[in-house]
Amino acid sequence: MYQRQIERKLAAALADTRVVLLNGARQTGKSTLAQQYAQSRGGQYLTLDDPAVAGLARSDPAALVGGAGSFMVIDEVQHAPELFSAIKRAVDADKRPGRFLLTGSANVFLLPRLSESLAGRMEILPLHPLSQGELAGSKANLVDVLFGDGAWRKGRSALDRMEVCKRLIAGGFPEAVARAAGERREAWFRSYIASLLQRDVRDLANIEGLTDLPRLLGLLAARSSALMNMSEVSRAAGIPHSTLRRYLALLEAAFILQPLPAWSANIGKRFVKSPKIHLLDSGLAAHLRGDADARALARSDKLGPLLETFVVQEVRKLLGWSRQSATPYHFRTAAGQEVDLLLEAPGQRIAGIEIKASANVGQGDFAGLRALAEAAGKNFSCGVALYLGEQRLPFGDNLWALPISALWE
Repeated sequence: MYQRQIERKLAAALADTRVVLLNGARQTGKSTLAQQYAQSRGGQYLTLDDPAVAGLARSDPAALVGGAGSFMVIDEVQHAPELFSAIKRAVDADKRPGRFLLTGSANVFLLPRLSESLAGRMEILPLHPLSQGELAGSKANLVDVLFGDGAWRKGRSALDRMEVCKRLIAGGFPEAVARAAGERREAWFRSYIASLLQRDVRDLANIEGLTDLPRLLGLLAARSSALMNMSEVSRAAGIPHSTLRRYLALLEAAFILQPLPAWSANIGKRFVKSPKIHLLDSGLAAHLRGDADARALARSDKLGPLLETFVVQEVRKLLGWSRQSATPYHFRTAAGQEVDLLLEAPGQRIAGIEIKASANVGQGDFAGLRALAEAAGKNFSCGVALYLGEQRLPFGDNLWALPISALWE
């Protein structure tokens, strides 16, 4: 069993907050972690995947919550939004911290009716698929180093291109990682997508007919790391523009689609610039793209976009437990200079990450990071190019080339 790095923040939240929600996609390990906490704290564990429990939660939520005792875990709470009002009444009557640990597979920020009644009473923690650091048993966190005092020295880290491709194809879902590469893992991804679309997304939509979604998912995976062009995706998918927006919102609510918004020094412009397309997990994206062979992927000119999604999502995982909080964006100037991933920390401090699917980098690969440094001015902290080579090399003030293994070593 893997040590989840979010546990430190989860324990801290339960120590001073009445309700804590672990929020994330299906099969990321929420139930396993929640069950561990129920056992360790002598609490009651209930799952709304059980029809009888879900029925009681909807018909008489006060009765279900009334048996909570000092600590209750409720798994997949989005299936009974009626529970939130009952939990509010319970924690208002007894304000001790750590009363309820909830898990959910629907993004409450996109479904506000689930969380409005617990505003000020609930802390929400994201749980992503396993990070490469968790798989390796490492506590390294690149985010903290980026905003630290320059912890790198010139040197070398062993890196194998095909091993990186194996990591991309496996992704981070615990059950997918545990299966042998090839047909058994591909079968798991097929089952996961079918279950997700037939159950979770359909429940969120409250409709039966979602036959366009499998094709749309494939189109989005094929466009990993590209700018979201609604008109182009609408034409390619054969889905009307208004319906496409609704489908994309459903995929976001189920955590499968996680667009990366654009950054601008003018905050107002961030909301009108196009986000980049990223799916939750590189393994899922690889499956949808038909990339199951690491050797073929290592030679493919389509490696770059998938590698970018892999890095973006790894950094999002690191943000879940880093000491330094930050918000991820992408950066693009009017002249076309780009940085694949920008992190903005409190105080408007900026760090940039450029992602290269090559074994060598040169000064030209830092053009986007230099443009970002100029745009950020004194707020620029550091910029790195993560690439598929072995050398750690400086490329100017606060600019470094690092092997991509810096994400987990």
